[in-house]
Amino acid sequence: MELTATIRPMKPIENLNFNEFMENFATEIGGNYSEYDDNRSVIVIPIEGNRFQSVFGIKKFSERYQKVGLEFTSKVCPFTEDIDLGELLKENARFCYAKFILEDGFIKVESNLFPDNINEALVKEVIVEVANVADEWEYRLTGQDVH
Repeated sequence: MELTATIRPMKPIENLNFNEFMENFATEIGGNYSEYDDNRSVIVIPIEGNRFQSVFGIKKFSERYQKVGLEFTSKVCPFTEDIDLGELLKENARFCYAKFILEDGFIKVESNLFPDNINEALVKEVIVEVANVADEWEYRLTGQDVH
């Protein structure tokens, strides 16, 4: 028996209405949506246990790769010297799409995609993983639900 899958290609990124996608996904999952500009928005995602996690999305040009991509980021907590960055680096290997970053004095979870060969379901999966990892580690490191 041959296994086949139907994958609906995503619109080319140059033609994708990024904020419309983000708003529709927020509605689909019962979250909240806020737009910053044509290429940046945030979704507040409901997490199990009556918790919430904000995921910031941006469509931007990558100087390194010379093409437009999508970036999803969520704050975990402010960085303090007692946070073991080595442990966070080791944890990166456990995630499918997400990775820890240190930016602007904060531990964050981030994922980057180039939509050349992806579909909308994958983008949604990435956003949810970023939210879940950030929420899990925010609670592990601070015991709080802030971001």
